[in-house]
Amino acid sequence: MIHIPIHNESFSKRIFEYSSNGIALITPKGEWMNANPMLCRMLGYSCGELMIRTFMDIIHPEERLDDLKQFLEGTTESIDTQRRLLHKNGHVVHVSLNLLRIVDEIPAMPTCIMLQFNDITEKKELERELLKAEELYLLIAENTQDIIYQCSEEGIIAYCSPSVKDILGYTSDELIGSTEELLFHQGDIPGLAASKEHGNPCQFRIRHKNGEYLWFETRVKKLNGESGSIVVVVIGREITERKKQQDIIAEAERIAIIGSWEWDICSNKVSFSDQLRRIYNFEEDELQNRPLQLTDLVPVEDQQWFHREIEMAMKDGHHDLAAEFRMINKDGTDKYLHIRGVVSYSETGVPLRINGTVQDVTERKLVEFKLQETIERYTSLKKYNHDAVMSLDLEGNIINANIVAQEMTGYAIQEMVGLNISRLIEKKGIKEILSHSLMDASVEKNIDRIHHKEGYAVEVLATIAPIIINRRNVGYYIIAKDITEQKKLIIDKETAESTNKAKTEFLAMMSHEIRTPMNGVIGMTDLLMETPTLDEEQRGYLEVIRKSGDTLLKIINDILDFSKIDSGKAELIESPFDVRATILESVSVLSYKAQEKQLHISFSVSSDIPVMLVGDEKRVKQILMNLISNAIKFTKTGGISIAAWKEAQADKKIKLKFMVKDTGTGIPKDQADQLFEPFKQLDNLMTREAEGTGLGLAICKKLVNLMGGEIWLEATEEPGAKFFFTVELREKEWKEAKSLEPTQLHEPSLQQPLRILVAEDNKINQMVLSKILAKQGHKVQIAERGSEVVEMALTASFDLIFMDVHMPEINGFEATTIIKDALKPADCPIIIAVTANALKGDREKCLASGMDEYISKPIRSRDVLEMIRKFFASEC
Repeated sequence: MIHIPIHNESFSKRIFEYSSNGIALITPKGEWMNANPMLCRMLGYSCGELMIRTFMDIIHPEERLDDLKQFLEGTTESIDTQRRLLHKNGHVVHVSLNLLRIVDEIPAMPTCIMLQFNDITEKKELERELLKAEELYLLIAENTQDIIYQCSEEGIIAYCSPSVKDILGYTSDELIGSTEELLFHQGDIPGLAASKEHGNPCQFRIRHKNGEYLWFETRVKKLNGESGSIVVVVIGREITERKKQQDIIAEAERIAIIGSWEWDICSNKVSFSDQLRRIYNFEEDELQNRPLQLTDLVPVEDQQWFHREIEMAMKDGHHDLAAEFRMINKDGTDKYLHIRGVVSYSETGVPLRINGTVQDVTERKLVEFKLQETIERYTSLKKYNHDAVMSLDLEGNIINANIVAQEMTGYAIQEMVGLNISRLIEKKGIKEILSHSLMDASVEKNIDRIHHKEGYAVEVLATIAPIIINRRNVGYYIIAKDITEQKKLIIDKETAESTNKAKTEFLAMMSHEIRTPMNGVIGMTDLLMETPTLDEEQRGYLEVIRKSGDTLLKIINDILDFSKIDSGKAELIESPFDVRATILESVSVLSYKAQEKQLHISFSVSSDIPVMLVGDEKRVKQILMNLISNAIKFTKTGGISIAAWKEAQADKKIKLKFMVKDTGTGIPKDQADQLFEPFKQLDNLMTREAEGTGLGLAICKKLVNLMGGEIWLEATEEPGAKFFFTVELREKEWKEAKSLEPTQLHEPSLQQPLRILVAEDNKINQMVLSKILAKQGHKVQIAERGSEVVEMALTASFDLIFMDVHMPEINGFEATTIIKDALKPADCPIIIAVTANALKGDREKCLASGMDEYISKPIRSRDVLEMIRKFFASEC
């Protein structure tokens, strides 16, 4: 209890009157003793009105009075409490109330109670509003589909809304106290920190309790806490499905190369999608200095046109913006874009905005250009084609045709349109012919004539081609080639081929018929020349016979050789050879003829010619021997000189030039152009002293051409003739070349006679071959028919069979096949074909049938000996 002197009236009065709190004095019974002005204003009473009431009268009836009653009864010295008081007009006044018992020092003075009132009505209203807000917040937090959490600046979670259970699977207790980074995808942590600074909406991935990440759109707000600390409030809305749809749309835009744009007309704000920025390759630094404009979507040269299109679309509600244009990329290539826009209007018809798209249609445009190019190519192909081209529908009706078809049919193109093609080809069932051509191309052979308007028919070679559009057959092309002239050429060609075939068969027959008796003449002459009892006169007669036979054989060989070359059947057989040795051998073979006429022969070879060259040595030697032989033939005195040198070389190809010069009669200038023509002999206009067919130089010319060279006669003032020719050969490496070391051939001495079967139906040929073999010491048996050959070969043992290919009953080819099939290789005799044919392919045909070698008639002793030596060297 506080004891103060209450008689100090001036001090008490000053406090009482000017206090900002309500102050009153009451008796222990609750009767007012005094009240200051502030209390009267607080309750709305005047001092007089208040004095007629008690303290309990101003207490709100719902307030508990136990503690106040106890204080008035003196059980407590003081009390601090909050109470609701009743204002004069009936509303509630919230106060904080302090009651203090005061006892005067003078015993005669009664005890009083001092009341201090502090109006806290506004504070209570704020607390009530705050409570309502808290209750509303809790209501929202408990029922929202968003997640809300509160954390410290360090990210420690202090509160979570109950919605985290339904959305993320966590209870609030599981998250409170943990760090927020545990919830976020590691790749989004930097973005989360940035969002706390700028506070803009962001999209993040937040982990569900099951480990799956969900997409959220979040807002982050920093607040000041009660203690001055920073509180971070995060509100997130799950947008996984929306994000998925956005990604699908974005991917669709990316695949379709289409971007979107919007122009808000009221605010004049333009927005572009990310895909549209990629289409235009907009760089941030290009646009950062100015806002985006709708005209950025078109090139500068098209912007005026674009403005007009936009104005038209805004004025006319039925006109959408749609156009294509070309832009040039930064690398200089063309890009084609298609822009569309749709205007949205207010209820009063005022344009509000335009939403649109831009699609990159470059690929489509390139396809269109390619298609246009194809159409133009097709049109040109049809227009300028040398064949008639007609397009038909599935029924065979003509849709279109070209100028050639017009000329071929006599109908104008307009007349042909709608006309059925059967009218022109005079064939029934044209629809079936056309449809069957899809499976059998030979059906088109049914169209072999097209009838002209004037009645005559044109022979054609027709092709039917289907017209396929979108994998469907919608019609046909008929391409008809006029083969009237071509047919004539084919007939001429067939006639020529038939004539050539007859010529070849005739030559083969003549070769066989001539060589068969020649075999007897030359073979018997060889045998007689080996007879030791001949005198000089007889030997001279035989020499004439031998030379005559050789001359006749050369004539036959020339004719056959020319025939082969002329028909294109001659082939070059290339192998390494020494040009010097070839010239030497050619001169050596013919030197005896020069010696008979007392002519000298010389030759020279340039040192720059490689030792080894690759080519057909036999043909080179044939040309040389023909020219040298002619030179000897037409030279009476003097001699012949041969020279060879390198004319050119490139890429291991060497062109050699040869010269054959003589001192003979020479060649008249007016006859020089006939030199290389077949069957021409210049001396038949003079003395006709020379022998031959007149084919030698013609053969030389064809052989030289075959070897990539030329042959000519060079005019000279000197006596005689000077021939030149060139051939193209290849250089050969020494390590790859075959050695041309001359080998000494020795006549073998017979060590053991061979058992030989001669299969020949001609008696003279039997005699010639059997006598040649017998003189060499062999045992010979003869079979005249093919069946007899087979029987003897299978029942007796023979080392060698000379097999004539033309025999009665079974020919030589069939007999060889039977013998080879019946006998084991070790028991099978060597079979050598003997034939009077000497045309190309004869040797190959013999070897293909199983024969081991080939020899042509007439047969000489040395030929037989060489053939035996080839297979039986160890026996000789």
